[in-house]
Amino acid sequence: MKKVAIIGAGISGLFIANLFKKNPNYQIKIYEKNTSISLEEGYGVQLSVNSIKLLNEIGFEKLQNEEKFTPEKINFYLNNSSNKICELDITKFNSNDCRYTTLKRSSLINFLKKDLESLIKTGCNISKIDQQDEKIILSFENDEIKECDYLIISDGVFSKGKSLISKSKVEPRYNNTLAIRGILTKSPENIDNKNIALFLDSNFHHVIYPVNPSGDLNFIAIIKYKLSAEEQKNYSLFSDNSFIKKVFEKIPLKNKVFLNDLKELKIFPVFVSEKFYKLQNDNIHMIGDAFFAFPPSFAQGASQSIEGAYELFKSIESNTEINFFKNRVKKTKMVNIRSKFNQFAFHLSNPLSTFFRNFFLKRLVKNEKFLESYLGKIYRN
Repeated sequence: MKKVAIIGAGISGLFIANLFKKNPNYQIKIYEKNTSISLEEGYGVQLSVNSIKLLNEIGFEKLQNEEKFTPEKINFYLNNSSNKICELDITKFNSNDCRYTTLKRSSLINFLKKDLESLIKTGCNISKIDQQDEKIILSFENDEIKECDYLIISDGVFSKGKSLISKSKVEPRYNNTLAIRGILTKSPENIDNKNIALFLDSNFHHVIYPVNPSGDLNFIAIIKYKLSAEEQKNYSLFSDNSFIKKVFEKIPLKNKVFLNDLKELKIFPVFVSEKFYKLQNDNIHMIGDAFFAFPPSFAQGASQSIEGAYELFKSIESNTEINFFKNRVKKTKMVNIRSKFNQFAFHLSNPLSTFFRNFFLKRLVKNEKFLESYLGKIYRN
């Protein structure tokens, strides 16, 4: 029986653990540095059909309907007037049992960890990774030492596991944007609150979408914001009232009313990966944001974490790990390019540029060939 160690109990780590748990040839253990698994209520996630199909393999379709929602379209609005630009029908990518889904991150995490409680060890901060013969030796800060045959690093964008393997500090780059998130206590006027609403503005865009049939609405905004090197490292800054006030001053006037209706408000800097890091050991792999983190403007973070975890599991199970990195890089590059382009297009400020963006948007959302190329290649496995 092969031993599999998973560093990090986020979406990708928990999902791949569920897959390994179904195979009696593997013994798994999940090591999480925090003393508990984060269940942030105000954080919604969007899951396109590429991930729903894979989640259904571990019983996601049985998750209570009151915990998830299936929007049918994305409505594009001009933020300064709330005038609707156009709408995108996302049901065209659905199948009978796989539909575009939104839900609270806490609901997804609870689903993923419900059968793994005995396999998760919290408060485990890894300090060293070595290899002896065919075995991988893990050392933790509490002086514990563990041995495994496979190591899967899924500890996020600031992956300590990646830094230990590379023997140097592998740091992501600040994307010059801040994310503002929370849950709306009431629905804004004049929008379709049963679907995804995307508002476009100069150097700012925000998204509102339902996360359950009860009407809870997730809010996330991305705003361009310069931070010094010192500010980027000062995480206490993002909960500092004076800093939050400075950020709010840059938010378009029309959106300030939303801030009064937000609960569990959080601000955090967006960091992205600059390049792919290829590991030399075929028995050590990275997934999720540890593999690569891209801008959040394509809503594929959770879906790609799930998809990448599934690809790795299948490659280990079939003993074809050598192909995993190449295949995952190819798909990730596609998502990254689209994420960057979306952010650029959503944040246009020149009136002429925005006119042409809106003109083309109205046509592209109806163009089947474009949609299949731009979305279909991502949404379908």
